Amino acid sequence: MEERTEIVATQPVESHILTPDWVKDAVFYHIFPDRFATSSRVEKPPNLEPWEAPPTTHGFKGGDLLGVVEHLDYLTDLGVDALYFCPIFQSTANHRYHTHDYYQVDPILGGNAAFTQLLDAAHRRGMRIILDGVFNHASRGFYQFNHLLENGPASPYLDWFPRPTFPLHAYDDGGPAGYQAWWGLKALPKFNHAHPQVRAFLFGVAEYWIEQGIDGWRLDVPSDIDDDTFWRAFRRRVKAKNPDAYIVGEIWRRADRWLVGDQFDAVMNYQFTRACLGFFVDLDATTRALTHGHSYGTIDTYDARQFAQRLEALLAWYPSDIAYAQLNLLGSHDTARFLTIARGDTSALKLAYLTMMTYPGAPMLYYGDEIGLEGGRDPDCRRAMLWDQARWNHDLRAAVQRYIALRKRYTAVWRGGTYVHLYAQGMVYVFARQRDRHTVIVGLNAGTREAQLDLDVHCLFPNGGLVRAEWSGQQYTVNDGHVRGLRIPAREGGVWVGEKPS
Repeated sequence: MEERTEIVATQPVESHILTPDWVKDAVFYHIFPDRFATSSRVEKPPNLEPWEAPPTTHGFKGGDLLGVVEHLDYLTDLGVDALYFCPIFQSTANHRYHTHDYYQVDPILGGNAAFTQLLDAAHRRGMRIILDGVFNHASRGFYQFNHLLENGPASPYLDWFPRPTFPLHAYDDGGPAGYQAWWGLKALPKFNHAHPQVRAFLFGVAEYWIEQGIDGWRLDVPSDIDDDTFWRAFRRRVKAKNPDAYIVGEIWRRADRWLVGDQFDAVMNYQFTRACLGFFVDLDATTRALTHGHSYGTIDTYDARQFAQRLEALLAWYPSDIAYAQLNLLGSHDTARFLTIARGDTSALKLAYLTMMTYPGAPMLYYGDEIGLEGGRDPDCRRAMLWDQARWNHDLRAAVQRYIALRKRYTAVWRGGTYVHLYAQGMVYVFARQRDRHTVIVGLNAGTREAQLDLDVHCLFPNGGLVRAEWSGQQYTVNDGHVRGLRIPAREGGVWVGEKPS
């Protein structure tokens, strides 16, 4: 089957915006600290849930940061070189988005000493650390809010929280809260970000941990701080401490407002996730239910042309330096796991991983996805990591390693290579990444039949040029502007690489 169409190269708009170069090279791994690993060197309280018991809303499993240190070899072997942690600061919630003390790492995680060990061990390996910054709201146990609860209108911290009305009802005792809380949840009192002392406090937290050596911040619900001057000042303060610090916001929709160079470097690219779900997964009513609520919402079903149009549109949304710093992901602690949405179809996850590892932006794995860990909506998506290798999907993990190695092998994939649309028909999409000597062609067959292609590559290679299958080594010669007889098995991907003549 042959498609003769004009080949279109997609390149974001060039600009003078600067984002950290190291991000474009990085492969991130997203860790939910209570559930990844536990170390006998960290003393724990006794009332913990069994590690592999189904996760609950309030239960703790006792994961800690020294457990992460003890598994850095696993992460290095996988190919990971950057870690993003859900909140690690002292909190009474297993997810730790209810911050109690922004300057203290939770003692169940091992405290500040454990974090220092983790940071040092990671940096010795060249591995970056990004922390979750919860700056929109605090917790009932946050000192200044607790002061307000104890002293009412007489508290010196009255104005740290927007227009409280007394009496306050901080627990579900039937009375109105009397203060603004995130999503109306009384456990999460919202800061008054217009107050100079609040701003100084939060900026001071951000600066402190950058000074301690972290490599950036992932910002929780930053759009709820509806104040661009706050985020502009945040960026100035953080970048003054470390110009290479990565600032990435949790924005689920198009994010132009925050991505013009004066606020964030990037956002979590949930729009990429949605596109992959729409193309690779055969969604039904049951699995669609996993995407509703505080999640992806309605997922459109795509054929190859629609999928291509969507990926190419996402790439064109932002200036180039930001587009290539986007944090691409296939799931997180806030979503049902990709494999569960796909009803256990590992072919869908492998295809999505191959796409993520070759698409512009920084790819991020959610812990356990690489071994086939499943989970429905929160809290089920936060299951404990399995360390019994007999229970791993080794084929899936090997595929992830192979795709990461591919990404690191070719600068065309990770270092701002041009993105070229080659073919989109039925359920088969083929694109190329081109930079320096190499052109990397990626073919994705989301269909149920093998695809055989005569691929038009006239704008990529001269006649007589050679294209090699990345993993089998089979070679193809470019004739009449085409590579003929490329085969992509059903529900699989293929990669071919060509070099410019010397």
